[in-house]
Amino acid sequence: MDNLTKKNGLGGKLRDINMQKFLAPAALVILYVFFGLFGRNFFSYTSLVNILDASYYIGFIAIGVTFVIITGGIDLSCGTIMMCSAIVGGTAFKSWGWPMWLSLVLIMAVAVAFGFFNGIMVSRLKLPPFIATLGTMMISMGVGSIVSNVRSATFPTRSEADGWFKSIFKYLGEDGTTVPTGFIVLIITAIVASLILTKTKMGRYIFAVGSNKEAARLSGVDVKKWEMMAYVVSGVMAGIGGIAFAAVYTTVMPAQGQGFELFAIAGAVIGGTSLAGGVGSVFGTLIGVYIMSTLRVGLPSMDLQSHYQTFFTGVVVIGAVLLDIYRNKKASEVKVLTPADLFKAQKTAEIASMKDMLVGLEGAAAAEKKQQITEARTTLRREYSQMKKEEKTEKRRIAAEERSAR
Repeated sequence: MDNLTKKNGLGGKLRDINMQKFLAPAALVILYVFFGLFGRNFFSYTSLVNILDASYYIGFIAIGVTFVIITGGIDLSCGTIMMCSAIVGGTAFKSWGWPMWLSLVLIMAVAVAFGFFNGIMVSRLKLPPFIATLGTMMISMGVGSIVSNVRSATFPTRSEADGWFKSIFKYLGEDGTTVPTGFIVLIITAIVASLILTKTKMGRYIFAVGSNKEAARLSGVDVKKWEMMAYVVSGVMAGIGGIAFAAVYTTVMPAQGQGFELFAIAGAVIGGTSLAGGVGSVFGTLIGVYIMSTLRVGLPSMDLQSHYQTFFTGVVVIGAVLLDIYRNKKASEVKVLTPADLFKAQKTAEIASMKDMLVGLEGAAAAEKKQQITEARTTLRREYSQMKKEEKTEKRRIAAEERSAR
């Protein structure tokens, strides 16, 4: 029987995807349990609130950067855009006398404008995403410093009337009870983003652009439009992240935010988003963000300084990228089916057919059919094992001949 060459089947691809979806949540649970067992007072409500608080603003920009990475691009400016929009909004409130609601609208407007700017440079002007967003990162840092006159912007405290928006991200009861309501906002945002990515034309086209841009174009997809929209979504998420940062930390410093984009990209990659494009999920990204937040809170509970978080996050990112490379390699791998593999596939199909015929049979007929299935399974195991042994022997013989011929 001739060898048959084919791509990995759908079942193999689904197993690879499901494995990657399982690994990130499993890693989060393992980390949480580990710090709970070996850290000081980690299993406490306070630690849980700290983990959630540390994930808000990174979580929002990570959701945005997931859209961009799925298109095969990258956004190095999301962190500085977030902080630039926050400091512009804070300056409008503190120095220009704007009402708080209008300052929050300005935060969103600035961030979305930068998102459009990135999208135009990448999709229309054909700049490499790395260079375009690197330039935007520097521009946004400069704009924040220019607008604020290199001074920090201070948002109102929770006790002031204009501090009403802070309760959206953290509610403090009269008895001092802390409720991380920002977690609810982040989850709602993630649900909406996930629905857009998986249930709408925009999401399908973003995946199509990331999988094969030229094939998408030839299929009639407006590649420029949907590639730009991914960067706009990143801008929208940066704006929401800027509001969340102002709500949690009150004071925003000029030229702040550089490095946040790395944590956002790391969260997306850890959560299974492929840097090659075409693969990713919003909830996977959230899991990646929570893994980093758990590291940030858990390491100090073991008397390790915060810079250890950077080290371990780097290790986790490298591991996630290696896993992604392995998954892509397996997905595109061409497998040669040997006679033993073909025999196994044929016998397995015959056994499945006999199982279907068993339905509806009773008495002696059913017993006879079950006996046939048992005998077929025994034959499959015995002959498949023998054929594999012969193939391995032949493979070793050919390898030995090749070595001796050198």
